[in-house]
Amino acid sequence: MSLLVRALSATAICVALTVGASAQEIQERTIRWGHLNNTDHPVSAGVQKFAEILLAKSGGKMKVREFAASQLGNELQQQSALRGGTQEMLSASTTSLATVVPEFGLIDFPFIVNTVEQADALGTGKFGTSMLDSLPSKGLIGLGYWGLGFRNVTNSTRPITKVEDFNGLKLRVIPNPVYLETFGSFKANPVPMAFGELYSALETRTVDGEENPFTVILSNKFYEVQKYVSATNHTFTLNIILVSKAFWDKLSPTEQRLMREAYEESRGYQKEQTRLQTEKALSELQAKGMQYNTVAPEELDRMRKTAQPVVDKISANLKPDAVKLFNDELDRIRKDVK
Repeated sequence: MSLLVRALSATAICVALTVGASAQEIQERTIRWGHLNNTDHPVSAGVQKFAEILLAKSGGKMKVREFAASQLGNELQQQSALRGGTQEMLSASTTSLATVVPEFGLIDFPFIVNTVEQADALGTGKFGTSMLDSLPSKGLIGLGYWGLGFRNVTNSTRPITKVEDFNGLKLRVIPNPVYLETFGSFKANPVPMAFGELYSALETRTVDGEENPFTVILSNKFYEVQKYVSATNHTFTLNIILVSKAFWDKLSPTEQRLMREAYEESRGYQKEQTRLQTEKALSELQAKGMQYNTVAPEELDRMRKTAQPVVDKISANLKPDAVKLFNDELDRIRKDVK
């Protein structure tokens, strides 16, 4: 046998052994992934793309089963299930994580970014990475972030064109100090409420309005019970992709690598779906009868200045090194990212 043939034979044996070892490290698994959104939402599109990629990479062994529309409970309930090891995955707003790592609340500060690219840079930069690093000690693994879009205010009373228009409005907000105090500073009456209860509360006028990305407003048919939608763009919602650490620790290194690769390869697709569906959602909301208005830049600046004391107050109660990293990242992003 020639040296070349022997070398090729040895290489083939090594490849076969490597493939065989990798295959043995991938087990048959069903991964339950919960989230709050409906199946026509960009988050669901991302889940389905992740599932498709992971299934292919694992040779059909690692299957994702999606539980959309709060089927597994609200975000805090699902977060608890992940930490307890009774649910494998969750895509949730970073807001809900402020209950376990308060510094996640910094991402919810109003008017901190002006573009999708700036929001994306915040998640992928040093601050966003440091937040992911804080999760394993809390029983969670963060694969990374997806974007849900800028949040805008809807209500059934009047368009929001200036900060004074918030006066007296009962607005459902995420049960989070940043949202409660920000809209309180606008003289609104913020009402903390689970998302699953919101449509009914709007329908019965228990609350006058709410704030969410256009895609969420459309997907949940809030246009049926709301008249006005105003482009306040006050916060960009980042969605964090969470895995139960109890489940993660059972995975082989190969399986963990495939999970991370599936996230990385699905991220661009999910981002594009958010962009496309945001544009489509605004057009459809107007077609369904909602009255849409933009807000003048000078009025948005007044809102930002009105909320600044809230930012200062909450920042003072968080870890100084995290606040400094956050502010340094914002300075860099505002300078370098358009």
